[in-house]
Amino acid sequence: MMQRHVLIFHGTGGHPKENWFPWLKEKLEDEGYKVEVPQLPTPENQSLESWLKVLKKYQKYINQDTVIIGHSLGGLFLLRVLERLDSPIKTAFFVAAPVGILPIQNYAGDDAFSPGFSFDWRKIKSNAAHFKVFHSDNDPYISLENGEELARHLGGEFNFIPDAGHLNAESGYTRFPLLLEKMLSK
Repeated sequence: MMQRHVLIFHGTGGHPKENWFPWLKEKLEDEGYKVEVPQLPTPENQSLESWLKVLKKYQKYINQDTVIIGHSLGGLFLLRVLERLDSPIKTAFFVAAPVGILPIQNYAGDDAFSPGFSFDWRKIKSNAAHFKVFHSDNDPYISLENGEELARHLGGEFNFIPDAGHLNAESGYTRFPLLLEKMLSK
């Protein structure tokens, strides 16, 4: 059997060793997954082009058994990746991802990364077998409506987590058992 790969994309100002990424990587590796958490250029040189350039190194891991998780701007990046794939992945997980519904604290930066927040939803939907969205009601950066809208467009499963902020370390998320559970249940 082919080794199952997981890619985790961090957000603005992020890095592979923050939030719940190391915890999830370790748990999934214990289950036999190969997990990659690329360092994407941020905040300097943060652009869709610079992030896609980094992704080229991981292209060989992307196939129908691959799971990709995007946190914050990493979720927006995941949408852009799904627009560009030639064949579908297994599951796309979006955690506290912006899709352009205000308020978004870093709207100008996110909009520069993804002008106009317009997406090819048909292409995106054709490039993953499953979609799962996680969002909280008190995210200080990205309003809950972004998660609801994302799940609606994707026809995906919406996981509402009350009082969980941006689902990052700042909000107490250095572990993310629900995400792990959803990953292992498919």
